[in-house]
Amino acid sequence: MHKGKFKLPPPDKPGRFIFPDSLGSLVMITGLDEKGNEVESSEFEVESGEELESIKPGALGFHKESDGGDEAMDEEKDESDQRIRKKMNKELSRKEINLEKLRRIASTGIPDGGGLRATAWKLLLGYLPLCHELWETQLKDNRLKYVNMKKELLSNPSEHIWKEPKHLSSTKRHDNNAIDGPLRRHEIPVEDHPLSLDKESLWRQYFQHTEIAEQIDRDLQRTHPDMPFFSAETSFSRKNREAMKNILLLFAKLNPAICYVQGMNEVLAPIYYVFSADNDNQNAANAEADSFSCFVRILGDSVDHFCQQLDNSSSGILATLSRLSDLLKVNDEQLWHHLEFTTKVKPQFYAFRWITLLLTQEFKFESILRIWDTLLSNTFGVQDMLLRFCCAMLLCMKSRLLSGDFVANIKLLQHYPDDVNLEYLLQVAQDISPDTSSYIMSL
Repeated sequence: MHKGKFKLPPPDKPGRFIFPDSLGSLVMITGLDEKGNEVESSEFEVESGEELESIKPGALGFHKESDGGDEAMDEEKDESDQRIRKKMNKELSRKEINLEKLRRIASTGIPDGGGLRATAWKLLLGYLPLCHELWETQLKDNRLKYVNMKKELLSNPSEHIWKEPKHLSSTKRHDNNAIDGPLRRHEIPVEDHPLSLDKESLWRQYFQHTEIAEQIDRDLQRTHPDMPFFSAETSFSRKNREAMKNILLLFAKLNPAICYVQGMNEVLAPIYYVFSADNDNQNAANAEADSFSCFVRILGDSVDHFCQQLDNSSSGILATLSRLSDLLKVNDEQLWHHLEFTTKVKPQFYAFRWITLLLTQEFKFESILRIWDTLLSNTFGVQDMLLRFCCAMLLCMKSRLLSGDFVANIKLLQHYPDDVNLEYLLQVAQDISPDTSSYIMSL
């Protein structure tokens, strides 16, 4: 994962962003470079392929071990899903949604199917109002705004240049009919010429984003290559990639100070997938518009992590990594000391990707959706629960990390075992008190 360098002055309130009427403008900072150098997130890339053995739940003595085996756990999960589905349906059918109750239900994991996860995520991200009666109007307005933004910012400049007011076109037709002879040429203003270098030229702006669009295309081709939904060469998959490309390119144009950074496609993927899988046909058909707004909202909680000039600020990635280290120290000083001083495995060597991409490359896709249920449900914000989960990932590998050297530990943490007991891992994260973290970042 690469990180783009962009010149960006510190915002008035780090970690807080305004969502104005022009849907989705994350932070409107202009006059800054859109280009930037790219650096690797870690010098210590390790070849994958070796199967990693995960620690068994309860082996650390950090929490109680589950009593049942795999089959018993599966049966228990089915029964739990039925109970949660019933509670979720009941809560979502209320005239006024109780957000705290919804958070409690969603944090335990939202069952697949039925569109429950799509509706719950929209509520948890603040995209849908808590008043059920306002949903239809809100969705209609936001989707229309998105369509208008696409027409204005993503269409070919010629579609704008050749448009004329109806009264002007009518006058010209009248003049042309009154004069026999040579046909008049349509004159193009200098600033609207395709080769114009004027900063306000639509064509100049259009060509500047061609390179970004090509990078987005390449990244989307690599998004979850094992899932036909994203990567197959079918009309369905191509439609999905085109929708995601529109979202990412529109985001880049609306936010020139941030632009597009490789990895944003990974953050968008779970949102677009969930909204497209909604069993409500109208919602599924508008997955692109809904995903854009929710993508902006979820990225608004961590956008400073993508800006190198803010790395050393209180909202930058280095400060966040430092908070993770502090959180580990409070919960397990022995493990913290071993990583920081004995093996010198710093958080920037492994947690940079965990945090910036919201764990989307560390686990299987279905596990990512489950993790996000808990992240989005956290009262203190996504970043609070994200750091607690990252800390839990370290605690659950304690015995292996304490016995490992620098190379072994880097390899383990850069290729985290995907066969861990996810529910146990989430329970460890939730049991870590948010009071041990010195920050609160809200959506």
